[in-house]
This record gives sequence, structure tokens and C-alpha cells, in this order.
Amino acid sequence: MKRLVTFSFRNKDLPPFSAAFGGRRRRVLDLPLIAWLTFIWVLLWSSPNWANLLTGVLVAVAVCLAFPLPKVDLGLRLHPWGMLRLAGYLLYDMYTSGMKVTRQIHGSSTRRAAVIAVPLRCRSDLMLTAVAVAVSNVPDSSVVEVRRATATVFVHILDGRPAELAAAQRSVWRTEELIVRAFGTREEIERVAAPPPPAPHTGPPPDHQEDRP
Repeated sequence: MKRLVTFSFRNKDLPPFSAAFGGRRRRVLDLPLIAWLTFIWVLLWSSPNWANLLTGVLVAVAVCLAFPLPKVDLGLRLHPWGMLRLAGYLLYDMYTSGMKVTRQIHGSSTRRAAVIAVPLRCRSDLMLTAVAVAVSNVPDSSVVEVRRATATVFVHILDGRPAELAAAQRSVWRTEELIVRAFGTREEIERVAAPPPPAPHTGPPPDHQEDRP
């Protein structure tokens, strides 16, 4: 006997957090969308109770079945161990970067800021966006531009010495690898397993990168 409703955790062919309704001509519904429509329905009635909740679920399912959204694969996959590694690395990176910025603020020497171009290995828009957001959350760096055609991010850092430039590039590549291993597809994970592409030289020559008062 075929199931009337099949959830994604029972069928790996379905997108994450989804459910399939029907048999031969089944419809795949997004469960977070149904939850959000149900929440809006309950807010409209201004009285959260079981009757309004059940009615909201039925109305949300009926609307999604009557007006199905086009199928869009964002390329999002959930890897629990990779997500834990990413969270731990981001917390550690934000702490160490915050301490570095504090030392620079209270230090006697003045560092010269710089903008570096870092080519990435991932190609999907979702992964590029995630890397740009994660890098910008670190206190001593921010993404000023993303070139989608070449998968290159331009990162502004506070310390433009050659050693710090190389460290910033390695940090971006490490963040990219952890994000892809947490949320990427198998093809993207294989791509970030390869060595990073050579970074183009940006900015003035090395003899102009010295500290300036």
C-alpha cells in the first residue's frame, strides 16, 4: 500500500524538509513554507488555538497544492558534522580576530589596510554568498565585492603586511572549505578538496607595504 504522504527523511530523493503528497502524480511541498503560512493564518485570527492551527495547516496545504511553486534546487545539503566544525571554527575565528583588532587599536604602530582578491573553488551562488557573509562577520575583514563570473571575493583587511595578506587568504579558503563541507553538494565538496587556485597579485608592490606612522 502506497503512502499518502512521504516525508524527506524517509525518501532521500526528496529535497530536505519536504513532503510528497499523492501517488503517481505526486506533489512535493516545502514544509517550512507550510509552517510559515500556518503561522500567518494564526496571526490573522489573533487567537492561537488548536482549531486555528489545524485550519491554518489545511489552508496552507491547499494553497500550495493549488498554486505550486516551480522546482528550484538551491544546492543546499545538510551535513551535521560539517556544521559543527563550521560553527566551532567561526566562533574561534571571531574571538581571535577580535583580540587582534583590540591589539591594533591600542598599539603604538599604525597598520596600512589593504584589499586582496581571493579566488574561490566553489561556483554556486549559495556557497559564494555564504562565504561572503561568513568572512564579513569576522571583525578584522569585510567583503567589498564579489565577482560571480570568476568566483572571486575582494576582502578588505586592516593589516596589509605580506604575512597578514597570506594569512587572510588562507582564512578565506578555510572558511570556504568548511562551509561547503557543511552545506554543499558532493561535487562542491570534491572541488574544495583540491588545492586553492593561485591568488592574483593586488595592490602596490611589496616594498610599499611597510608600516607607516
